[in-house]
Amino acid sequence: MYPEKLEKFLLKVQKPGRYTGGELNSIVKPRDSVDISYAFCFPDTYEIGMSHLGMKILYSLVNARDDARCERVFAPDTDMEEIMRANDIPLYALESGEPVKDFDIIGFTMQYELSYTNVLNMLDLAGLPVKSAERTELTPIVIAGGTCVCNAEPMADFFDITLPGDGEEVTGELIDLLKEYKAKGAAKQEFLIAAAQIPGVYVPSLYEVEYNGDNTVKSVTPTNGAPAKVIKRNVSNLDAMFSPDSFVVPFIETVFDRTTVEIFRGCIRGCRFCQAGFLTRPLREKSPEVVEKQCRAICEATGYDEISLCSLSTSDYKGLYKLLGSMIPWADENKINIALPSLRVDNFPRELMEKLNSVRRSGLTFAPEAGTQRLRDVINKNITEKEVLSTSAQAFEGGWTAVKLYFMIGLPTETDEDIEGIANLAQAVVDEYYRCENKPKGKSVAVNISLASLVPKPFTPFQWEPQDRPEVLIEKQNYLLSCIKTKKVQLSRHVPWTSFLEGVFSRGDRRLGEVIYTAWKKGCHFDSWEEHLDREKWMQSFDECGIDPYFYTARRRELDEVLPWDHMDYGVTKSFLQRENKKAHAGETTPCCREKCAGCGAARLNGGVCNELSENLV
Repeated sequence: MYPEKLEKFLLKVQKPGRYTGGELNSIVKPRDSVDISYAFCFPDTYEIGMSHLGMKILYSLVNARDDARCERVFAPDTDMEEIMRANDIPLYALESGEPVKDFDIIGFTMQYELSYTNVLNMLDLAGLPVKSAERTELTPIVIAGGTCVCNAEPMADFFDITLPGDGEEVTGELIDLLKEYKAKGAAKQEFLIAAAQIPGVYVPSLYEVEYNGDNTVKSVTPTNGAPAKVIKRNVSNLDAMFSPDSFVVPFIETVFDRTTVEIFRGCIRGCRFCQAGFLTRPLREKSPEVVEKQCRAICEATGYDEISLCSLSTSDYKGLYKLLGSMIPWADENKINIALPSLRVDNFPRELMEKLNSVRRSGLTFAPEAGTQRLRDVINKNITEKEVLSTSAQAFEGGWTAVKLYFMIGLPTETDEDIEGIANLAQAVVDEYYRCENKPKGKSVAVNISLASLVPKPFTPFQWEPQDRPEVLIEKQNYLLSCIKTKKVQLSRHVPWTSFLEGVFSRGDRRLGEVIYTAWKKGCHFDSWEEHLDREKWMQSFDECGIDPYFYTARRRELDEVLPWDHMDYGVTKSFLQRENKKAHAGETTPCCREKCAGCGAARLNGGVCNELSENLV
């Protein structure tokens, strides 16, 4: 539980429930009953972190061991931070209230580049040096996993270890090694050299980076026996993989106030902007029987009345109909809603809609991504306007009245015609509603456009592309707004300056570490929140460090350039991504994995066989 010293201050902060612990299904182990203590840190507020599936999995996985304990830590909001600093209350873990600095492992999940300053702030609140080189003792070891560590270079000064890929297996191996080296009183450097030999472990301090005269990377050289390429960890059998049978149930409402069960990892689609689709290859599916068993266990343990079947493209799950056929009767009986995120308009048949109609209806979300067919071919979206409209009509006839459409601007080769096409497609969906004879009576339609800005990410075919400057993105947003002619279409848009910073740090190198440190010292953190983002302080930090941020965003990289993350291996080959980049500029599409193998290279992570080619699943 929270430190006793804090109790008198809790009523002075917003949402005290963020800081108290003691929730249903939380696990408390005495410190002296285990060999290794793990503080799992989410570098954002409690409401966001408690919605993250990865934290729930690893929390339960570590606590399932007799020799280890895992406790949760979240970034305190600014009001709470002010109280903690003024009263010398260090950052603490929710389960025991013990200071984070006393844990053996401090692990961060890195899902978003704009949380980098929060990592520094949390380490400082814990009373620890933020730079790895200044933490000289064996423990605590500061590690990180998650999407962002595919390019950990901007944070190389701060993390001791990063874990690219799936964390379920490598986490246990790292705990085993630390337990061994802690018992024999080893030095930190000795442990790090040994840890680098574990597949899927990256130790930034064991690599030396050289730069060319034009500021591009010349080489990344391993030292002390570290591998030249760090291959991401890949859990091949999701049915046999550890999965929790209960989750911690928050006292306060979270961003996603429901429970979640993963149904597969990877994606068959190959959308050229989608980093997650490439990082998580090859496709690996759970069997419907295992998914249903996990869903029932989680609902019974938590009492949630909504469960989300989680994946990058849920309607691509081979076992979906079999799963829903067995889940819907008990879900209906227990008044549990089944949410299916990430549906595709070209794979949403009437039978699926009818199944969903038997339970409480959630909103429908589709992602055309681009407003014209030409641009959808460039990004390899492989859906047509006809499919968008026919699926919308089908949904309207089934009783839906609200549709959210995801689009992007700043895509390669984009023109004003493509931007206007977004408004035209949304209007066409509205018109389709009023053409439907069986639409809901007496109700109006609502089409919501969610507009994101492209951030070209590592390990995608667009990793070489320039990113639109913020002022250009603002012009494009305003142009789209002028093209919308009805109040039945609403537009929500991202802040271009957050996309700009995301772009800098997603494709940056080690020299950005000093920029992050400088910005944090100026007071920057919670940069993903519009009310906290201080553009001037960030630009001052770039200037003081002699860094041009547009070097990382606005220039086109040559296809043979050494990229800061080239020593990471996520299975998909660089030559495949280069081929896809060329096809994008030629307006050529690539079929999905179920139609034809494109030879991306990721199959080798499953022993040379894609799960997609297995006949054993369904």
